[in-house]
Amino acid sequence: MKAIVMHRRGGPEVLRYEDFPTPEPGPGEVLVRVRACGLNHLDVFTRRGEQGRRVKLPHILGVETAGEVAALGQGVTELRLGQRVVSGPGIWCGRCEFCRAGQENMCAERLIVGVDVHGGYAEYIKLPAYTLAPLPESVSFEQGAATLVAFGTAWHMLVDRAALKPGETLLVLAAGSGVGMAAVQVGIHLGARVIATASTDDKLARAHDLGADETINYTRQPRFARAVRKLTDGRGADVVFEHVGADTWKDSVAALAIGGRLVTCGSTTGRWGKTDLWSLFAKQATILGSFSSTRANFHTVLRLVGEGQLQPVIDSVLPLSAAEEAHRRLEARQVFGKIVLRP
Repeated sequence: MKAIVMHRRGGPEVLRYEDFPTPEPGPGEVLVRVRACGLNHLDVFTRRGEQGRRVKLPHILGVETAGEVAALGQGVTELRLGQRVVSGPGIWCGRCEFCRAGQENMCAERLIVGVDVHGGYAEYIKLPAYTLAPLPESVSFEQGAATLVAFGTAWHMLVDRAALKPGETLLVLAAGSGVGMAAVQVGIHLGARVIATASTDDKLARAHDLGADETINYTRQPRFARAVRKLTDGRGADVVFEHVGADTWKDSVAALAIGGRLVTCGSTTGRWGKTDLWSLFAKQATILGSFSSTRANFHTVLRLVGEGQLQPVIDSVLPLSAAEEAHRRLEARQVFGKIVLRP
């Protein structure tokens, strides 16, 4: 099969389009013919070997895929050949206390597709059958490959972790990113007032088109917490959706209302953020970590996308051979929504 293979860590130039052995499914596994694979910042960290992502080489990136069942391993009965499917980002043990409680994203033995095992930058991918779900007929392969990481993560953050309520104010950082545009839509779906930030007016206009009530250009207003307080009559945001990291952390905490909750899933600009402890305890604020999504989140967002209640935003669709270009665009922040690779 053709695949994008990295033989060393480094810049986008390490991504090579070449032949690679087609995997064979074992017991309980499925071979999927990849029709689309979404890009994520995790791919960039893994390619660079940053943030603890030191994979065994050679390696194939790609966290989320959509495609068709090409072969079934022994014992797989819940899927059929040719069926349209989408895969989530995680492989879990199914035995621990967290898996039994439906909190698979807390499994200590959890593996990440495209990091701990080969991913979807290829014509075929091998996965355990339980990681796959039928792709609704109303959802294209490209939309399917742009759904589960962004919307699953945003849903877990805002519903399971921050418990966002109707009428509350939600501040979404970097609304032009895949997870940012998902958070804007999930916040609106939950009945919140959404304030979106981004680095360009074009991205903010598109966030407004998605339903954001207010927008802030943090290139012109780097102290965006002041703008948030102005937009909320001095109150601040009930929930801050943070995934940028060090560059925005101080103002994200400052933007919180009394009793507010900051929920974070990422650290694109750095892992270490300074926190005004006085602001934190004086406001009786809460900081919540969030990682990926659960299987239940996976199926919820897939259903809502299938019903048209949530809309994946696709920046562009590029051929698999253009993975290097796709990574350069993602790193340069020249993206609104998701870039999708198509074998």
